[in-house]
Amino acid sequence: MKAAVIVFPGSNCDHDMYYVLKHVMGIDTQFLWHKDTAIGEIDAVFLPGGFSFGDYLRTGSIARFSPIMDEVIKFADGGGLVFGVCNGFQVLCEAGLLPGVLRKNRNLDFICRQVTVRVENTATRFSSACTQGQILQMPVAHGEGNYYAEPDTIRKLEENRQVVFRYATVEGEITDRANINGSVNNIAGICNDRGNVLGMMPHPERAAEFQLGSADGKFIFDSIVNKIAEFV
Repeated sequence: MKAAVIVFPGSNCDHDMYYVLKHVMGIDTQFLWHKDTAIGEIDAVFLPGGFSFGDYLRTGSIARFSPIMDEVIKFADGGGLVFGVCNGFQVLCEAGLLPGVLRKNRNLDFICRQVTVRVENTATRFSSACTQGQILQMPVAHGEGNYYAEPDTIRKLEENRQVVFRYATVEGEITDRANINGSVNNIAGICNDRGNVLGMMPHPERAAEFQLGSADGKFIFDSIVNKIAEFV
């Protein structure tokens, strides 16, 4: 398996993602700069967290117009696997690869702490190694993670089971208190209708080894590796 991590000016989780992919998962991984105009022969693209272009104008809105994003969009349209975390999720929404937007957190504060999410759908390339309803602990670090979409879009996401992860209590209850940023329906991560693009706000790459306090994020990377292996 070969993977690429996209680097924008302001990315600060790119090396975290690279480390997990290459040294934890054993994947042949390379960096791609935002000005690159070719992806090459790879199996998956990863958009890391950070503050691309300083979050000017709107989170992800400038990064979306980077030359490399034209290739990412083509890659996704052709069925390639694309995974965006935090700022990467924001960029995917701005690029139209995922519906909705990420707004300022409900309390207008920057949230940096451990959270728990519930796995809502295991029939995806990003969650097949999980069990239905499994609770995963991962950190978040964002000021604009409040997911919003129009009611009709939310209805379609729910009906099509595109909501893959939802903020929940450690007992698995979906409550307002567990909803750290005010996201509609406690949404923490969604996939597109084809199931090959996923965005989420929590950071699985920061929870892929027990030394970090949780290795729950590795379930997501295991899912990706296992599904790609089926097609190689």
